[in-house]
Formats: sequence, C-alpha cells, structure tokens
Amino acid sequence: MDPDDKAPAVAVEKHLGEGNGDRLITGLNTAIRQAIRVLAVLMVIVIFLSVADVAFVLYEKLWEPPLLLLNLNDIFVVFASFLAVLIAIEIFANITLYLRDDVILVRLVIATALMAIARKVIVLDFNTVQPEYLYGTGAVLLALGVTYWLVASKART
Repeated sequence: MDPDDKAPAVAVEKHLGEGNGDRLITGLNTAIRQAIRVLAVLMVIVIFLSVADVAFVLYEKLWEPPLLLLNLNDIFVVFASFLAVLIAIEIFANITLYLRDDVILVRLVIATALMAIARKVIVLDFNTVQPEYLYGTGAVLLALGVTYWLVASKART
C-alpha cells in the first residue's frame, strides 16, 4: 500500500481555533482560553476547600454524642459532601480536557450530570419533598441514563 493512500484523518472541530487568520478572533480565542485556565485554577481551589469541608463535617459528626457513631442522617450528610467533591473533580476533568483538546466530551458531561443527579437523589428528604419533584427527578435521571447508554453504545461501534 502506498503511504500517500492513507485514509483521511477524522477532522475535529476546534471551538477556539486559530480564527481563520482574523487577528481579532484569534486574540479573543486566546483570551477565552486564558479565562478557562483561570476557571481550572479556581476549580482546584474549590476541590481543596471541599475536601477540607468533608474532613470538617466528618470530624464534627463523629465527635457529637454519641461519640464515634454516625446516625443515618449524618451518613447522608457525609455522603453528600463526598459526592460534591467528586462532582467538582469531574468538572475539573471537563475543563482540563477542553483546554487540552478543545473538544467537549459529551459522554463525560453526561456522566458528571448523572453523578450530580445521583447526589441529589441520595440526599433527598422523602418526608418533605413533593411527589412532582420526585417524578421530575426520576424523569431527568432516566433521560440522562438513556442518553449515557446511547452515547456509550455509539462510541463502541
């Protein structure tokens, strides 16, 4: 096979590309990329503060009477804190992938949304929430689950 007969590479749309030679667009794209870098730094700060919050919440709950025992509500509060950190980490991953590849990975965004809605479901107080809210949350969860499955199955083919 001749080396010149290679199949063409798949083109990836660059959201913040060179701007087709337009200096204004190129300058604006550069400014936006710098703003995204600032967002990445701020997200790292949020992650570290969230980890400190998890440690504080856990410490606070463990030292309340009865000592070193967590009741069910305390466990939900700690889980909510953990999941908030994991969601922040997923958002950071989205930001860094966008900076690196200039492409939004739909599968990762959907997975982040699934994690966020799962966190919401875990911390729901079923004694105070209205049934309509539960139906809406269930519909969003189902829609995200089906969307994730469709995107993941499309990626495998």
